Amino acid sequence: MNRCYRIAGLLSVLLLCALGSRAEQPVTPARAPSRYKTGMPTEPGGSGKFYMGREISFVMGHQGAGWLERPEREKEEQPNKLLKLLDLKPGMVVADIGAGSGYYSFRLSEKVGTKGKVLAVDIQKEMLDIIRKRMKEDKVENVEPVLGTETDPKLPASGVDLILMVDVYHEFTFPYEMTEAMIKALKPGGRMAFVEFRREDEKVPILLAHKMTEKQVLAEMAPHSVKHVKTLESLPWQHVIFFEKKAEKKEDKAAK
Repeated sequence: MNRCYRIAGLLSVLLLCALGSRAEQPVTPARAPSRYKTGMPTEPGGSGKFYMGREISFVMGHQGAGWLERPEREKEEQPNKLLKLLDLKPGMVVADIGAGSGYYSFRLSEKVGTKGKVLAVDIQKEMLDIIRKRMKEDKVENVEPVLGTETDPKLPASGVDLILMVDVYHEFTFPYEMTEAMIKALKPGGRMAFVEFRREDEKVPILLAHKMTEKQVLAEMAPHSVKHVKTLESLPWQHVIFFEKKAEKKEDKAAK
């Protein structure tokens, strides 16, 4: 990658994040939990809101849908390789969180087949409109657009086999609440896959606020009822970090 392309890419991401920060967003809870801290932004693309020592990035606005579909993404992220790593099977229910323009949703739909389903979740109606348009054009029937909120992806309880988050978790305004809601949506033994740009690698040409270390992801999942299964580093720029929903304890079942 030449220097000019790298700089142009960084500026593009920064602009798209700025647009997203001004985009209309769902109303957030009146009382933000004390687990979050606010201050001045410290990194390009950062929001000035912090969780467990990490600055949360701005959400990329729907104006950036074209960037999600850029041809270079095939080489930079190798989506076909990622799909193989996910161990997808026909009939599975997969939630694509932060689906955006549906870049992965439609690829997932081919893998799970007609008996499976892809729940394409986004908090921006405009993104879901793009997905609906393509569904109609391509006659895709196993993708379901879902309008989530900043704290709830609006998924069916215990109804999802795999939750996929590609370059999106770092943008969650309320990561703790979103994680709790996602875990409730997982079937027993269901999996979560975090695909995040490697912050450990300075050669990855992405704004710092849009990168995460494996250590940070593990720390942020530690309070939740999931266990780390494995981390794969076979993609050019991204970690693929898998978690599995922990088995419910007998006392927890009895309390229900």
